[in-house]
Amino acid sequence: MRAVVVWVPDWPVVAAVAEGLADPAGPVAVHDGRGLVVVSAAARRQGVRRGMRRRHAQRACPELVLLTRDEARDARAFEPVVQAVESVVAHPAVLRPGLVLAEAPVRHLGSEDQVAEALIGAVARLSGAEAYVGVATGLLTAILAARASAIVPESASAAFLAPHPVASLRHAALTRAARAEVDALLEVFAQLGIRTLGDLAALPAPDVSARFGQVGQRCHQLARGHAVPTAPGTRPLGSLAVARELDPPLERADAAAFAARTLAEDLAERAEGRACGRLRVTARTTDGVELSRLWTVESVLLPREVTDRVRWQLDGWLAGRSGVPPSAPLHFLQLSAEELRGSLTTQEPLWGRPTHSALQAQRAIVRLQGMLGTEGVWLPVLQGGRDPRSRVRTVAWNDDPVALRRLDAPWPGRLPTPAPSTLLDEPREVGVVDESGTTVVVDARGRISAPPRRVMADRPYDVVAWAGPWPISETWWSTPRRGAWVQVTPADGPSMLLVGQDGRWLLEGLYD
Repeated sequence: MRAVVVWVPDWPVVAAVAEGLADPAGPVAVHDGRGLVVVSAAARRQGVRRGMRRRHAQRACPELVLLTRDEARDARAFEPVVQAVESVVAHPAVLRPGLVLAEAPVRHLGSEDQVAEALIGAVARLSGAEAYVGVATGLLTAILAARASAIVPESASAAFLAPHPVASLRHAALTRAARAEVDALLEVFAQLGIRTLGDLAALPAPDVSARFGQVGQRCHQLARGHAVPTAPGTRPLGSLAVARELDPPLERADAAAFAARTLAEDLAERAEGRACGRLRVTARTTDGVELSRLWTVESVLLPREVTDRVRWQLDGWLAGRSGVPPSAPLHFLQLSAEELRGSLTTQEPLWGRPTHSALQAQRAIVRLQGMLGTEGVWLPVLQGGRDPRSRVRTVAWNDDPVALRRLDAPWPGRLPTPAPSTLLDEPREVGVVDESGTTVVVDARGRISAPPRRVMADRPYDVVAWAGPWPISETWWSTPRRGAWVQVTPADGPSMLLVGQDGRWLLEGLYD
């Protein structure tokens, strides 16, 4: 598929200007509380740059207008642009406010140059915004082509992408979770000396997949100019839809968004953790007019994110900012998850089916993720290691629970079983003394100076049994970690796992 991408630069600034919050000719910047995320052209001429702190930006440009980032405002104001694109191409999909993806209708308009000219003219005429258009094969290629206002031939995708910095992969990460994954991967690429998309594309695909997993494989395919689907995963499994009659009919966006929340929770529960490529929002008025819009999701469906997109869309329709407001109140709302991907269509086993309590727990976890975000619920994964803390890896729920280190490896010097039942969030410093009250120490050879007789923690504990020490000698190639493990059993408390390191003792864990 030849993809066409329409990009409106500095869209959060354009949206704020469209709502009368700033002068279109003046210097404007949008911040997220930590720094500037979007800067207008007038502000850039004054030396203001993305990433600056607000104080530094105001020092460079005292007349700068600072606005707080508002995703609802961005999406609400973007509806006229989407309608302008829809007047030229069929079924455009919103990648994010300011960026639209569609299939280039070459057969109808004659050539890709004519498609680009028609889109630029329609956006300028119907929304007043200045847009850039790119046509190419592949998602990342089309996005970068739009930023360069270029048409990239299919055979030239790899050559076009090669000189771009590897950080350009962020443009194809369309959600917060996807951007966080790509940012973590970019740090590794920088350490490995992978500077450009050409460097990444030159690596063998099996090695990239084995080293960086699914995220790395997707980035590698994007760097090679492949037509990667917006929803990563296995083959598409079709679509899923939920609908509701609105009685009484609604004319206010906040009331419609409240009704959409129930639908969003129902849709997320039915999707059960599968990745979704696109979300279609369909509303019908009492006089039979139907409004429909596609949103790119590219992640697991979460009720909060679905509700946000529906609220933004309904606000754009019902507030009249789209230029084509509904002719009557809304009486029907439908949400459709398209391009679902996952492995939940397998047949249930005859034995070992999940219990009702397990299913309820899974629903509760999905609901918690909807309230706290994708990174709000974590799952422990057992892996190889020498100490209890390194043998547990935490991954976000619904992520691939894969151990980074082999569990069946020998691991010489590993702390003997059993492992402590409780690990402290942060090791707590304690005192360990011998019979005479002298601090017990462990020398460089892992020998203990005297048997431990008392542990000073929240209160003194008399030690009745102890085991160890087990020397620790790790990471000799970077910052060495040296010390020794010691297990102690107090007379009137739980057994403790202590580590002697750098002349002090730390309480690592407790045994039941």
